[in-house]
Amino acid sequence: MSPEATNPVSAAEDAATDVTVRRRGRARIDLRRLGRAALLGATAGPSPRDRLPDAIGHVAEAHRAHHPEADLGVLRRAYVLAESSHRGQFRKSGEPYITHPLAVTLILAELGAETTTLTASLLHDTVEDTEVTLDQVRREFGEEVAYLVDGVTKVEKIDYGAAAEPETFRKMLVATGNDVRVMSIKLADRLHNMRTLGVMRPEKQARIARVTRDVLIPLAERLGVQALKTELEDLVFAILHPEEYETTRALVAGAPHAAGELGAVAEQAETVLREAGIGAEVLVRPRHFVSVHRVRLKRGELRGCDFGRLLVLVAEDADCYAVLGELHTCFTPVVSEFKDFIAAPKFNLYQSLHTAIAAPDGAVAEVLIRTHRMHRVAEAGVVALGNPHGGQEAAGPPDGAAAASPDAAAPPAEDGERVDPTRPGWLSRLLDWQQAAPDPDTFWSSLRADLAEDEEITVFPTDGAAPGPLSLPAGASCVDAAYAQHGEAAHGCLGARVNGRLAPMSTVLGDGDTVQLLLARDAVSAPSPEWLDHARTPAARIAITGWLRAHPESTAPAAAPADPRPPAGPAADRRTGTEVHADLDGERPAAVRPAGCCTPVPPDEITGFRVHGGSVTVHRSGCASAAAMRRVGRAPVTVRWGDTAQGRVTLVAESFGRPGLLADLTDAIATAGAAVVSATVEPPSEQRVRHTYTLHLPDVAELPALMRAMRDVPGVYDVRRARHRASPRPRRA
Repeated sequence: MSPEATNPVSAAEDAATDVTVRRRGRARIDLRRLGRAALLGATAGPSPRDRLPDAIGHVAEAHRAHHPEADLGVLRRAYVLAESSHRGQFRKSGEPYITHPLAVTLILAELGAETTTLTASLLHDTVEDTEVTLDQVRREFGEEVAYLVDGVTKVEKIDYGAAAEPETFRKMLVATGNDVRVMSIKLADRLHNMRTLGVMRPEKQARIARVTRDVLIPLAERLGVQALKTELEDLVFAILHPEEYETTRALVAGAPHAAGELGAVAEQAETVLREAGIGAEVLVRPRHFVSVHRVRLKRGELRGCDFGRLLVLVAEDADCYAVLGELHTCFTPVVSEFKDFIAAPKFNLYQSLHTAIAAPDGAVAEVLIRTHRMHRVAEAGVVALGNPHGGQEAAGPPDGAAAASPDAAAPPAEDGERVDPTRPGWLSRLLDWQQAAPDPDTFWSSLRADLAEDEEITVFPTDGAAPGPLSLPAGASCVDAAYAQHGEAAHGCLGARVNGRLAPMSTVLGDGDTVQLLLARDAVSAPSPEWLDHARTPAARIAITGWLRAHPESTAPAAAPADPRPPAGPAADRRTGTEVHADLDGERPAAVRPAGCCTPVPPDEITGFRVHGGSVTVHRSGCASAAAMRRVGRAPVTVRWGDTAQGRVTLVAESFGRPGLLADLTDAIATAGAAVVSATVEPPSEQRVRHTYTLHLPDVAELPALMRAMRDVPGVYDVRRARHRASPRPRRA
């Protein structure tokens, strides 16, 4: 049961009224009148079976506006059960509690939700707060409604606590991920509670508003339910930032000319389209308060056209581009503002053309161009898609087909669980990597970071292994693309081709890039710890972190035993297996390992230096880094090779660029028995390409043969050991 109460004079209520009036052109239904109707319906006895109770008449009217052929009988039965079971329960405002499920159902009905969702919405609190059981709901309304009610009940049982407890929210996602309609009901429930939050203590208002801001608003954005998201944003804005809210509200109230300026541009655009023979509806779409606030922060002083945008609605997809052509021909387009979300829809199903035009008088107006169907999906998101598991009403106008029964059950997946076929890709990814998260805190921090991403990019794999484009957050790298496409197999990724050019894994991808990921053919390749610096997606970070935790020897030096006596034998680098003796006058070093700058292997002449933490790094005698340490007065340590045969070496291959060169080089390396630890391919310069490989050799005596095999690859003209120049380190203050 929701604890929030109604306060008709609260700032949040005023904000909600403003938003609703400006968006829909009419005030919200008076819930007190619904409450009186509910009470009168209860005292006057049951309504005749051929008509709906008065209290649910508004829901029926809104539902029939989207689905004229919908069967309202099931709604009547659901309302009668909900009203009788909630009878005697009241909200803190004194209103009958039935007004809450009625209001939630009305919100969903106005968005175009199908009958099954509305039925479950009316009953969403009955199992939790009354004596009605889930079996009773299943008997009277079928498996589908019972599934949704059960999902919402699990969500309602979650105690968000002071900052949304990670484990409980994790459970909520699992409970709702198999049918996004559960989350739709939850969002409508939260919207009504936010509308009626006024009599709560200020600290409780702030706590609920913060959870709404951090979790539920981003989820509404990702589900595409813009109508709920924008109103929730304004309500949260009024509670958490009252001063900025009042300033923005005063700006909107003090700009009565804004609608006139936009209206003038709209009339000009409508005339242009009419003369071109394009049937289109041109509307002025006011911005909500948070949007106005963001524009003010971005642009400073606001002009009339900044308070809204033009919305052009057409019948067919092709008409969208015809409208775009006419507007860009007859007005001056602002090219930097053009975006095509029809050819490349956003991750939340959103489709539209975005542009901006300058009228002859200099006024610049942003324009959204979409079809009527696109507009319904843009406003209602997954709510407009109807029943994802059956043949019920969908987003488009009814074609005369009868609605499917709400009792129809969803088909099970192969593992026995339901899978929502309309579930957005981001939610599928979320459910996948939440299973891999090692603990709730890691999941929560990753989720918060993922939800905070405002923009996504689309990249296109070219190797045919991916079923389609990859959606990644803006700023994602080849590391993210590798794990998005290949999962844990990406541990063996060596590099990539981005737009046809060889690129390292750290390369940041742009929207529309093509990516070909290059995987090693051996089983010993592993991710580099440095990949974590370039991973933006939770899936990539969790997979890399999990592998590194499972293989600590790949990153951590060998821990010194508790015995203080010097070792009887040589120390071994746990990453490479190379054994090295270090003479430290009886001290045991924390670790002895080959330096990464020159990667010495037997029988190289070597020298060692102590570094921070008591470890000893081993350099080739001619290494520039070793010479630099001698120049600054660092004392060398006597080191000598042990009896081990294996080792790690870094080789640089210089070659002329040609197709298939990287594949031929990796084949030569694999044939020689070496394993690729990491690889970097620099972009071509004057048709020359430099490859840098760090290789693990089972027998370092085979190094000369390996280098000869690499030189024999057509196009390769030089293979040498890596010699990094020593760079001066900044002194600490």
